[in-house]
Amino acid sequence: MDREFLIDLFADFGPVTIRKMFSGYGISADGINFALALRAGLFFRADEVTIPGFEAEGSKPFQYSTRAKTVLVNSYWELPARLFDDSEELAQWARAALAAAQRAKVRKQPKGKKAATKKVVRKPAKKQAAKKAVRRGAKRLVRRSS
Repeated sequence: MDREFLIDLFADFGPVTIRKMFSGYGISADGINFALALRAGLFFRADEVTIPGFEAEGSKPFQYSTRAKTVLVNSYWELPARLFDDSEELAQWARAALAAAQRAKVRKQPKGKKAATKKVVRKPAKKQAAKKAVRRGAKRLVRRSS
């Protein structure tokens, strides 16, 4: 999939930002990434609300293989092929994917920040110990010479 094809594909959805990512593109709206266009296909962001729709269409989650194992990414699911021919329904699925991405973003945000504590900057212990040793040595020298 090239950039122009993706722009046309999301025309009914609205403006999207398409950025190079891995072996394809990351697709975002309002600064939130909600889709991946990779060699393996087009994948939309999914969560517990939207996964049943993907399952009903026979879609599968995104997966990739490493040397040691196959990794299943349950947060992105393959877009059903029939939607490539129905831009209005694709736009509905894209809105649902954007909503899933927004819900995921809200879950990741910290609930509340604790009061910031000031850190006292201290000199490293080695430097302090060296200075003390020099002072002690100087005092000893003064005592001996007296």
